[in-house]
Amino acid sequence: MCGIFCVLSVTPAPLQWDKTIREHLERRGPNLSRDLTVTGTNACYRCLFSGHVLHMRGLLTPQPVLDSAGNVLVWNGEVFGGLPLTPEDNDTSVVSKRLSSCDGPSDILTVLSAIRGPWAFVYHQKTSDVLWFGRDYLGRRSLLWKFDAEENAFTLSSVAAHSSGPDQSAWQEVPAIGVYSVDLKAVAAEGGSVAFEVYPWAREGEDLSCREKLSECVPIGCTVAINQSGLVLTSPVCPLNTSIPIGLNEREILSNSHSCVEVLEQLFVRQEKKDKVSRLIEVLSEAVRRRVQSLPFRTGNQSPTNTEDQANVAILFSGGIDSMILAALADRHIPANQPIDLLNVAFKLQEPKKQKESAKKSKKHKTKPIDCRTDEGAEDGKISGPFDVPDRITGKAGLKELQDLNPGRLWNFVEVNVTQEELQRRRQERISHLVYPLDTVLDDSIGCAVWFAARGEGFIMEDGDQRQYTSTAKVILTGIGADEQLAGYSRHRVRFKMSGHEGLIQELAMELGRIPSRNLGRDDRVIGDHGKEARFPYLDEAVVSFLNSLPVWEKADLSLPRGVGEKLLLRLTARQLGLGQSAALPKRAMQFGSRIAKMEAKHEKASDKCTRLLTG
Repeated sequence: MCGIFCVLSVTPAPLQWDKTIREHLERRGPNLSRDLTVTGTNACYRCLFSGHVLHMRGLLTPQPVLDSAGNVLVWNGEVFGGLPLTPEDNDTSVVSKRLSSCDGPSDILTVLSAIRGPWAFVYHQKTSDVLWFGRDYLGRRSLLWKFDAEENAFTLSSVAAHSSGPDQSAWQEVPAIGVYSVDLKAVAAEGGSVAFEVYPWAREGEDLSCREKLSECVPIGCTVAINQSGLVLTSPVCPLNTSIPIGLNEREILSNSHSCVEVLEQLFVRQEKKDKVSRLIEVLSEAVRRRVQSLPFRTGNQSPTNTEDQANVAILFSGGIDSMILAALADRHIPANQPIDLLNVAFKLQEPKKQKESAKKSKKHKTKPIDCRTDEGAEDGKISGPFDVPDRITGKAGLKELQDLNPGRLWNFVEVNVTQEELQRRRQERISHLVYPLDTVLDDSIGCAVWFAARGEGFIMEDGDQRQYTSTAKVILTGIGADEQLAGYSRHRVRFKMSGHEGLIQELAMELGRIPSRNLGRDDRVIGDHGKEARFPYLDEAVVSFLNSLPVWEKADLSLPRGVGEKLLLRLTARQLGLGQSAALPKRAMQFGSRIAKMEAKHEKASDKCTRLLTG
């Protein structure tokens, strides 16, 4: 995990860049920072590279990496498969060595196509005077670009800085549609005008989509050509199964059932999807294993980087099915003597006066079975304090399930409590810059919630007393990708009701295609700001390929009630893993579960421009 930066210029003026951007990059990579300037033949162009390293894999390796041939690499990624690595290997060094052996575009694309894991990179190939850059197939790492016509400067960066001036909309996210190359000699010959060639990922029927995505966000003053050479990157995941069912049996078991848990249990007993559940556990467990065991390498004479009471791995944790499954699988692969941090965020609510009386009554209220038709089982009658938001309540219930599953494990349930005053201050100082260039109400809500959760500052219960606690974990697992692939959102039900399985398949294809621009770049920037790394097990290539291979009705059955039908395969997986009521919790979006959406707002739509981000 790193903060990477590159600026290309053909003018003789000193290469300068925003102080705020550098500060953001240094927070992403707190272990080591270095700059390197490369000058082209006859000084026709210059590239300033800046690398800021968060030490995660193998031995600490400075960036930018300069090889013996003069090639330069800045790399923000993790190689979880595809290239051979030993525990002591650093993946940046391995990728640099593989790229240095490449003669031309075909060789470079072969190396990048082989990598399994998230990445964004910039690479200067000295012999050909070509600048390469791009993001992985799913866009799991942030990369932004802009072109300054006055300075004749083209810039790439992991993170930008929000501006209120004429430059405020200059930055855009690099579309995760392929790998880009720039002929640097041609740039110099044209006086600084930048032309890209795009080598797209091989996706069925995607050429038009690639052109549309590029037309929306290519920096003004730059030109682009798609696939002139006919070379492509090999897709790391299989195509989406678009089969339409001829007919499915009606579900007769629901007529006398009201509890989602009961309905799910009956489906589980039937074991209609037993082989699919077993396979999902297999690929998802391996995805989690790779992400919780790929940690800094330690030689025999070095002391541990963490003591036994400090966690190496944390999970963004709501107690919902996605985070519960990640916790249960992480428990399989993390040594028993190491804690796991469960990061649970809540935004303070102003408590109505009448709430005090109802809070007293709630102490006598017993847990009710979760009703298929409502969220009542998650929150009804239990709010007793300003931070007892829905995700806090389901989080504590999930903690109890995990403690029952493995009572020997120390599960640190970290209560991250956020006041309105701190939210406003941190948004102005940091979060508005990290969310940028995204700018909607939804981006603000989720960006702020994830930033505070990932910071990991809060309270834990210890021997019956609450004490302050700050998570030491560098690795943060997040459940993003489950809803997009397994029809977890309410809009999936709407589409299914209107257009059946065909409409649902189209919606899921769109979800996965836009996740880089809607979610992943933003979340990478927000979590990385704490010198921590976001890892996405549900978006592991093997997991995505397996889920893509299944017909849609094997993954979800939206004829079943809410809390059962959406993400049905994942719910059955949760039951197989020994989880209880959490397997039947309906989807609740983070902005509502944490209650950030109710802290400041008003009558806003998620897609509205967020003035709080514009003004800080």
